[in-house]
Amino acid sequence: MKPMLNPEILQWARKTAGLSLEEAAHALDLKEAYGTSGPDRLAALEAGKEEPSRPLLLRMAKRYRRSLLVFYLEQPPKAGDRGKDFRTLPRTEALYNPVLDALLRDIRGRQGIIKSLLEDSEVEKLPFIGSATVDLPVSALAERITKQLGFNLSIFRSQAKMDEAFAYLRLRTEASRIFVLLLGNLGTHHTNISLDAFRGFALADQIAPLVVINDNDAVSAWSFTALHEVAHLWLGATGVSGSTAGLAIEQYCSDVAAEILLPPRELEEFARVGNLTRDRLAERVSQFADKRNISRAMVAYRIFRTGAITEKTWEDLRERFYKDWVAHKEREALKQKVREGGPSYYVVRRHRIGKALLALTNRSLGEGVLTYTKAARLLGVKARNVDPLLASFSRGGE
Repeated sequence: MKPMLNPEILQWARKTAGLSLEEAAHALDLKEAYGTSGPDRLAALEAGKEEPSRPLLLRMAKRYRRSLLVFYLEQPPKAGDRGKDFRTLPRTEALYNPVLDALLRDIRGRQGIIKSLLEDSEVEKLPFIGSATVDLPVSALAERITKQLGFNLSIFRSQAKMDEAFAYLRLRTEASRIFVLLLGNLGTHHTNISLDAFRGFALADQIAPLVVINDNDAVSAWSFTALHEVAHLWLGATGVSGSTAGLAIEQYCSDVAAEILLPPRELEEFARVGNLTRDRLAERVSQFADKRNISRAMVAYRIFRTGAITEKTWEDLRERFYKDWVAHKEREALKQKVREGGPSYYVVRRHRIGKALLALTNRSLGEGVLTYTKAARLLGVKARNVDPLLASFSRGGE
């Protein structure tokens, strides 16, 4: 006897994929039939008025990023495991974000494949994962991380651009077998996840630890976020981080990241800036940050933590710098549109995935221990794009 579907699961699966009725109908290629629009047909299915066909269920499983078996459960499952939620957000509705949940499921799926491949290679566990607690002084953990990564602040600052400085930090981080991914959507800009929802994610595992950075953020912020999440790994704390540092563990990880990128002694020139106008203070912070390949917001945060400026001043500066960045991003997007060009698909994919994951995938395919289906899942591309992507990587692209 054919099992009956609980229509609540159809609605749950769509919503947790971050799709409206209109978007889902389009993604499922559900067209108008007998005078009923695609979205209305989908609504009828979700109301239990009709039963989806097998081919439609298969499309739902693919588009909603769910196992086919999920649709035959009696009740919708509980929300996916985000680990600990370290976020303190100004708008509570941002705490539940179906696209973020879908992304985190995808990340955990990829990490499962990575871990399986590494376990088959009998790699040793990483002893530094979970080796610290928040009772350890910030400076001590910053020193441990710097030593483990082989991170050189002078080399970081000598890079011509902030994205090159981040690339150096990423290289050092991945040399310690920490995979660093740049992911801010489900593969299309239509599913972009705002910084209000998440800024970074750490998956603390002694075999295959991952750090994920929301690449919708400013490039200048990526290095700070990467080190913030790396600090979470040392604490053995899997979870999602937001835009603020209200929780004690978040403030601790932010302080560790800031200590690595900006030693306290360098902040002495800001010891007496309380009487400066906002414009003059913002100008000095900008000049200071640009010379060091770090974000202006991070510098302002560090100054606030020294007590040289008030929390209100810090918040004003952060908002100002954010608006400046949004305006800059809009100008760059306009220039890009005029040029009618930009990085190729494979360049963008390589940049998001990182060299460590590309190298592991390439090696595992060559050894015959990874299928193309799993390789596509691992890289976040279609199976037909795996070979061209790896070929472009082998030619020496970043």
